[in-house]
Amino acid sequence: MPLSPSPPSSRAIFLDGVDVTRKYVRITDAGDDFVEFDFAIGWPDLSVELVLPRAAFEEFCARNAVTFLDSGAGEPTPKDEEET
Repeated sequence: MPLSPSPPSSRAIFLDGVDVTRKYVRITDAGDDFVEFDFAIGWPDLSVELVLPRAAFEEFCARNAVTFLDSGAGEPTPKDEEET
């Protein structure tokens, strides 16, 4: 049986002062077929590298309500959907 994601809670969950309900994506390479990106939960600088087909990437981002980060270090910068 496939796992269904839990709907986002209206309350933030904090661990050591960090909101672990916040999810971040930084696109590192985007071709026609696949998107390479870093994914982080709570801490934008602590991430894993992932690769997904473009359609799966878009669904992944929507399901996780991610905040897009620019390619440089620093604070999250929301990215327009047209740019992804």
